[in-house]
Amino acid sequence: MTEALGPGGAERVISLLASRWVEAGWHVSICTFDTPQDRVYHWVDGRVLLLRLDSSRGDGARHRRGFELFRRVFRLRAALRRERPDIVFSFLTKINVLTLLATIGTGLKLAVCERNNPMKQAASPFWNRANSLLLHRADAIVAQTMRAIESVPRAARGRVAVIPNPIVPPPGVPAPYEDAPAPLRLVAVGRLTHQKGFDLLIEAFARVAGDHPDWVLDIWGEGPDRRALQAAIEASAAAGRITLRGVSGVQGGWAEQASAFVLPSRYEGFPNALGEAMACGLPVVAFDCPYGPRELIKTGYDGMLVECENVVALARTLARLMASAALRRSLGENAGHSARRFAVDRVARQWETVIDRIARPRRARPAVAPDAAGGSALSLRRRRQ
Repeated sequence: MTEALGPGGAERVISLLASRWVEAGWHVSICTFDTPQDRVYHWVDGRVLLLRLDSSRGDGARHRRGFELFRRVFRLRAALRRERPDIVFSFLTKINVLTLLATIGTGLKLAVCERNNPMKQAASPFWNRANSLLLHRADAIVAQTMRAIESVPRAARGRVAVIPNPIVPPPGVPAPYEDAPAPLRLVAVGRLTHQKGFDLLIEAFARVAGDHPDWVLDIWGEGPDRRALQAAIEASAAAGRITLRGVSGVQGGWAEQASAFVLPSRYEGFPNALGEAMACGLPVVAFDCPYGPRELIKTGYDGMLVECENVVALARTLARLMASAALRRSLGENAGHSARRFAVDRVARQWETVIDRIARPRRARPAVAPDAAGGSALSLRRRRQ
């Protein structure tokens, strides 16, 4: 279960936008459902106020989970009444539902933001149905890709704004190709779950590893599938050359020794790690999964797209990339240029267009953004001169 301000992609977006807006002169608060003792993984400007609601994640018996959900709605509603933001931005299906409920009768403007693929993710039918029933209350709906609009009910599509995630190059910039240390490292990043497709990647890499003895595969991240993935590694033909590296100690630390990046996801919302790999000039390979990779990669120019879940095609493409330093250099250089369109300032201006469109006139303009399993909220208020 992802912490509210842990190493997740939505948390990364919140931290970048909050820090950008406080620097621009807005009063910013981030509200979370975790405790003050929980780690804040991504850097957040010290001028951003963190409001920790200290609510459990609803584990246990069904009646207990129901009570915790009710308590979350109550606590979020109380926080919103104290903050009195002009706009609420909620992130991910469950928190969208809780926020849609918490804002009833408050008069607050609300934009809901889906950060995954709701047509594929393993949310219970209750959450998806509740989201559909309540979505009419939202003043705006923020999607990350054009294809993601397919998941929005037709009656609400007129209120959709498509805004990609902001991307900042990781601090661990990879070494130049001529200085790259041995062994060469193929890197994948993400939570260890079925969605991320690391089982498919392990099989694909094992198919071609014997022909490329100078390469190893590093998989960064943690999650519930660690044991199953470790067993798959040990049973593969490349057992000694595939490592589950855990969570990087610093944001983007996985990039420092990387020679190439692969995204084997079965589905995505907007793959931040893929964008970050491109931003720091790594050659990238990705399954053409719904949604995201197709809107980041122009295949053959700044990366390579592979038919989703096709292990043989992935192995073939990885082999081609691992065999050619010239191809890696060309794709990486072009990727770095392509990723500039996701710069924080450019993306933040798109969010500010949504704020300007739905904010109440003549009022300070905060935004509140609760996030998924743990839940978080972002609040901005423009400083008066």
